Amino acid sequence: MLGCSSGSRCRDARTAAPSAAQIPSANHSCQVKWPGTHGTSFTRIITDVTISPKTAAARPSPRATMRAALRAGAGVIPLRYRTRSMIEPPLVVLCDISGSMERYSRMLLHFLHALAADARRIHVFAFGTRLTNITRHLRRRDPDAAIAKVTRGVADWAGGTRIGESLATFNRLWARRVLGQNATVLLFTDGLDRSGGEGVELAARRLRASCRRLIWLNPLLRYEAYAPLAAGAQALRGHVSELRACHNLASLADLARALGGGRLV
Repeated sequence: MLGCSSGSRCRDARTAAPSAAQIPSANHSCQVKWPGTHGTSFTRIITDVTISPKTAAARPSPRATMRAALRAGAGVIPLRYRTRSMIEPPLVVLCDISGSMERYSRMLLHFLHALAADARRIHVFAFGTRLTNITRHLRRRDPDAAIAKVTRGVADWAGGTRIGESLATFNRLWARRVLGQNATVLLFTDGLDRSGGEGVELAARRLRASCRRLIWLNPLLRYEAYAPLAAGAQALRGHVSELRACHNLASLADLARALGGGRLV
């Protein structure tokens, strides 16, 4: 049950997910930037994006103040401050790679490769019937090699989905490691669950309590008549900060602008 009427159709051809052939050809056209990096190409429609860092409060520097006082001699001692450190807010992505999500997940993984290649504080996990940390794979320089490594390294690629079990595994094994300092979580899934939504509500509630924002990216929002009727989707709906469409390059451009403008982090 997809949660939309059988007569629903994509509004126009531009709303469809790009084909596998289209994604690599778009991968060398523009810049997605993280603070302090050189940027990595992804797609023509995404402009320069900077993930807004949090700035630590400036503190007086006794050593620098004493050096300035010795140089200045008698009189007023100039107060010097430590250089402010820029703290990148963590971004964690949980990507559904089940059969119903395969074409969309490939598109998102190419986008995430552009971020993960430079960003130190982005963590990416794939899940179908189990959870797999794929952050290291996405740090390969070549995007096609990175995605190929992911598809080979994820045992349940294009299989079924157990959302509740996968989120529970993340909460138990990874949440404390990667969700510090007001992390934002992007949950990329259509909400279709082979376990009938079992455990999804509890796991989603715990995940939401552990992060600053939990953003649900749902490709089924491409359909005008979509409603979260599946059990997994209903369980997720009440525990997310925001629900966004994510099904084609235009929606990825919107996501990039939201990340770059600091609206999601």
